[in-house]
Amino acid sequence: MKLLRTIPLFFLIASSLSAQDLRVGVIDFYGLRKISESQIRKVLGVREGDLLPASKGDAETKLDQISGVVESHLEAVCCDAGRTILYVGIEERGATHFDLRAPPEGAVVLPEEIVTAYGRFLEAAHDASRRNATDEDLTHGHPLMADGATRAVQEMFPALADAHLAEVREVLRNSEDEAQRAMAAYVLVYATRKSGIVNDLQYALKDADSGVRSNAARSLVALSVLAKLDPSSEVRISATWFIEMLNSLSWSDRNRALWALQTLTDSRDPMVLDQLRTRALDALIDMARWKTLSHALPAFILLGRVAGMPEPDIQAAWTRGDRDSVVSAAKKKSR
Repeated sequence: MKLLRTIPLFFLIASSLSAQDLRVGVIDFYGLRKISESQIRKVLGVREGDLLPASKGDAETKLDQISGVVESHLEAVCCDAGRTILYVGIEERGATHFDLRAPPEGAVVLPEEIVTAYGRFLEAAHDASRRNATDEDLTHGHPLMADGATRAVQEMFPALADAHLAEVREVLRNSEDEAQRAMAAYVLVYATRKSGIVNDLQYALKDADSGVRSNAARSLVALSVLAKLDPSSEVRISATWFIEMLNSLSWSDRNRALWALQTLTDSRDPMVLDQLRTRALDALIDMARWKTLSHALPAFILLGRVAGMPEPDIQAAWTRGDRDSVVSAAKKKSR
């Protein structure tokens, strides 16, 4: 399990790793259609083996000045065989854009008992992460970690969510404090009546804050697992906003969307697969070609499903390293 409250990874890495670890091991890209990778690399001025840019903002500003670039986004991610990965996202002029909602301006906040419990949860989860004890169970429609200390805190959330449901929903939609909204997005999924909270969490997928979007996506993934295992739960998750999120400039958004869509496309719903073809095919192809295999595999699986390939054929193509044939099949199917 990764950190549930997003910390910009440039700062996370800088605060916790040595100078040697701050070197870039892998550079990968997404969003390039008309602008070449070589042009982006030249302006970025960073190659594999170099240190991360001293200033994320300055590096993005330089990239934004390239003709045809609307906006850029750099994200450092750990790790590929111990090497830091630098993802470079580019939105070109005329490309599909993932709109985010303007931050709300309300003064509403969560009850102190929820804030306190969430703080205890984060401490326990961070400690479990340091011990690599990160397994979690989503079959109840909300996360429960195998780590005993973390799970004990999580088991407090259903009662808290039910007792303060209206307040949690109000904070998620209207609080000006992004940390409060992120807490609400995490705690809300523990409510007993899960079919009634789906719309709130899908609304949060377009929040202005990446931490809120991350927690909302994590919660919706848990709900999608429940929906698959227990149709009587009446939980219905729409794939639409996750598909749109595949066009986000944020690597974290894309990663969360891929995670959710693996479950949401298990049934091969023709309408969902058609949405993927029409709204996110180029994004999937970008991601299926990433150098870090664990990051590329979910997009590769989705491409295979878009192409209409049986699951064993998708796995066989992956095993033999044949990404091009699946990309070609998906392109052919989309014509």
